[in-house]
Amino acid sequence: MDMSLPFFMRQVVTNPALLITVVLTLGVICVNGITDAPNAIATCVSTRSLDVNIAIVMAAVCNCGGIVFMTMVNSTVAMTITNMVDFGDDSSVALVALCAALVSIVVWSIFCWYSGCPTSESHSLIAGLTGAAIAIRGGFSAINVAEWMKVVYGLVLSVTLGFSSGFLSCRIVAWICRNMDRRKTDGFFKYAQIAGAAAMAFMHGAQDGQKFMGVLLLGICMVNGSSNTSGVRFPLWMLLLSSAAMALGTSIGGKKIIKSVGMDMVRLEKYQGFSADIAGAACLLFFSLFGIPVSTTHTKTTSIMGVGAVKRLSAINFGVVKDMAMTWVMCFPGCGLIGFCMAKLFMMVIHG
Repeated sequence: MDMSLPFFMRQVVTNPALLITVVLTLGVICVNGITDAPNAIATCVSTRSLDVNIAIVMAAVCNCGGIVFMTMVNSTVAMTITNMVDFGDDSSVALVALCAALVSIVVWSIFCWYSGCPTSESHSLIAGLTGAAIAIRGGFSAINVAEWMKVVYGLVLSVTLGFSSGFLSCRIVAWICRNMDRRKTDGFFKYAQIAGAAAMAFMHGAQDGQKFMGVLLLGICMVNGSSNTSGVRFPLWMLLLSSAAMALGTSIGGKKIIKSVGMDMVRLEKYQGFSADIAGAACLLFFSLFGIPVSTTHTKTTSIMGVGAVKRLSAINFGVVKDMAMTWVMCFPGCGLIGFCMAKLFMMVIHG
């Protein structure tokens, strides 16, 4: 299959279905930049290590780097997402289902962003794809159980490893600095935390950027009559296009999410923010290298909870945690139902 940029541009101009798919996919990537990317920089903003506007620009740049680098190193995460459901052999019907899934992600994400609750774009994507596939195929045979189990493993691991690594990293940092002058260490951790936030943003791009590029690649394959992405590699122009869309989203918004994650949930000192960033970035690197799709939101927020638990459990605002947990729990049924309904609606419109 020709994946050159000139060929892609000709197809976009001449094929309305591909144009809609590309616009929706880039829109979802942009929304991901608005809702998910701010998690990476929330702690360094809350501890006043970095101005919020500068932090947003830094996150946008690091997200781009993460997408390009990790896709070249290991694109297994993207392939897991594209192989998760089976839309059937009719590529035109499959494309309708894919568009329905993308619309469901945008609707769900905007709702969560408006309410100020960080949601998992990764799980919204998975739920939307699954709901749309079930609607098109008329049953659960559309689900690839083996690939879906990777998501379940990732969900459990992201929460447990995020919390435990945050707890341990904060313990280790506190022990190393136990006899040091707090005023001197604050100066060090201010810059160390900026580096940690940059690493976290880089790994956010590495995880989430891959997932949505996989969807874009699947849409292009469907337009060309193929129902899967077997044997097709990501071209460089697609990496850069996805990076630009995520950077745009990060630059547009995110202050509500930063407030919820970095300020309302746990009050952090600089060394604690550094511990949370390093723990979250290390977890995401591990998951990305082993091709396990996880939620960057879950990983970062649970690492912050782990850091907060070092001092005392009461340091965690469980009211905010409860709101976040409810959003996460409702994500699969909520976004899945929207994807299902959208797919049915689109098919009714097309077939009259």
